[in-house]
Amino acid sequence: MLIIDRFEGKFAVIEDGDSHFEIERSLLPDNACEGDVLVKNNEHYEIDKKAAEERRKKIIDLQKNLWS
Repeated sequence: MLIIDRFEGKFAVIEDGDSHFEIERSLLPDNACEGDVLVKNNEHYEIDKKAAEERRKKIIDLQKNLWS
């Protein structure tokens, strides 16, 4: 699973399991944001909206469980 960890200038830092790598922001959709799940499509990347939403819900549930 490829996840946008953060943006640094014209690069996006991508998390791939235990490793990180950088790609140019220009290879991402304009609406890409931190935490989005990506799918590589040839030389460009697309946002997997369903996977990103499921991941966000899991994180919110984990946070709720920590504080309750």
